[in-house]
Amino acid sequence: MALQISATNPEHPTLLLDLPWHLPLEQWPDKHLVPLPRGISRHVVRYARAGDEIIAVKELAERPAVREYEMLRTLDRLAIPAVDPLAVVTGRVDADQEPLQPVLITRHLQGSQPYRSMFETTMRPDTVHRLMDALAVLLVRLHLVGFAWGDCSLSNTLFRRDAGAYAAYLVDAETAETHQRLSDGQRAYDIELAQVNISGEMLDLEASGALHPSLDPIAFGTDIGRRYEELWSELTRVSVYPAGKHHYIERRIRRLNDLGFDVAEMQIGHEANGDTVTFVPKVVDAGHHQRQLLRLTGLDTEENQARRLLRDLECWMATQDDYAPGDPATRSRTHADPAGAQGARPEVLAHRWVREVFRPTVRAVPEEHRRGLDPAELYHELLEHHWYLSQRSQHDVALDAAVADYVRTVTHQPDTRA
Repeated sequence: MALQISATNPEHPTLLLDLPWHLPLEQWPDKHLVPLPRGISRHVVRYARAGDEIIAVKELAERPAVREYEMLRTLDRLAIPAVDPLAVVTGRVDADQEPLQPVLITRHLQGSQPYRSMFETTMRPDTVHRLMDALAVLLVRLHLVGFAWGDCSLSNTLFRRDAGAYAAYLVDAETAETHQRLSDGQRAYDIELAQVNISGEMLDLEASGALHPSLDPIAFGTDIGRRYEELWSELTRVSVYPAGKHHYIERRIRRLNDLGFDVAEMQIGHEANGDTVTFVPKVVDAGHHQRQLLRLTGLDTEENQARRLLRDLECWMATQDDYAPGDPATRSRTHADPAGAQGARPEVLAHRWVREVFRPTVRAVPEEHRRGLDPAELYHELLEHHWYLSQRSQHDVALDAAVADYVRTVTHQPDTRA
């Protein structure tokens, strides 16, 4: 059988042809490989270069490789955080024409880390809790769209920094299933698997001395169920309010927005006696602040980064002559923009903020001092440093002075880029 490369991006097949497909993955020469930290996997996984990109290559049988490829494409269409599927390579044979296992190829998630590499130094308990919060959010997002993971674990997740918190990305979809809607039993099964897997991974970290002594591996692993249920309940529960108290519904929607979710559809009905109103959020989409920032500025960030940048954008708008209080995503304006744009639409002010504040601030940090942080995360750190200096000085420190102090004094950590 001839070598076949099935890919979503027409650029990748030609780049992939230069890789040594006639060799088992374990025998690939170092010149093709990239020494990045890998999580635990039941399959052989290697990072390699394809042109200017870094890819993850995993050997497995053809049927599960194609199935996982399609599952990851489904997650991409649903805008769920997961690694990008690039190709499936079949028809591999060695020099003696003996068949080799097919491979699944995904794009390496820049700036991400597997959990084991994050525990190379003992992490503080509150940091570990933030990892669990990110994993719970990912699991809820999967279940909301009818996606049963089937093997939720820290090993099957990558984490990226997200404005002081973390964003979790699904890596392994080999055992996943998609449904129109998940039953309570299917959701409970996923949670039970997650609890068992995470407790086992925590026990392994404890045995290696990498787990903080205050953390109980079993209790901590089972706690993912509580985190999940609290978020699931908040997103899906039915609310009954007194008739006429419409602001209660508005408050519920704002609370969902604060959690980073949008209500895409809702059902509101009066009871027969007319005394109460029932509110049911029918479809809940994550990424509320991401979409808001992207629409206003064109910046594509993680959710917590977007929330922080929107807050800074709102503060900057308040200093402008044509500012009108309210949500920058929905506010209408009647004054002329000082830069010359009639009407001073929110998008005009937002793009001015990107041009006059965000980009110059990020560029003021030399490349060698950025520690591999993406621009949004770097800007978040600069805002944090600015706040810290202002608190210490008991007066507002100029942002450019805070940036200069950041470059001089912040401890330089290892580069997290691929």
